[in-house]
Amino acid sequence: MVVEMQELDKLRTQLQDVHVPLEVFDYIDQGRNPNLYTRDCLEKALAKNELVKGKVDNLKKFKALLMVELNKVFPNEMNMYRALKGNDRST
Repeated sequence: MVVEMQELDKLRTQLQDVHVPLEVFDYIDQGRNPNLYTRDCLEKALAKNELVKGKVDNLKKFKALLMVELNKVFPNEMNMYRALKGNDRST
């Protein structure tokens, strides 16, 4: 064990810029595989990404519907708005 610790000490200079999240140590303390931490983080990121994507898609749909309705009520103002935006579409 002493020899292995000495070997680790020699390698220490090569690993100075490595930052390990504290949660990884919690996984190890709980007897779990630290690779599960990476998988769990990726799964959480994917779930959050899907949630945000859904919100963005809904906001785009809302904007399109709002533009249609505003064009019905305020056609002149919407034409001016589109001209300012450099957009000649009717929605």
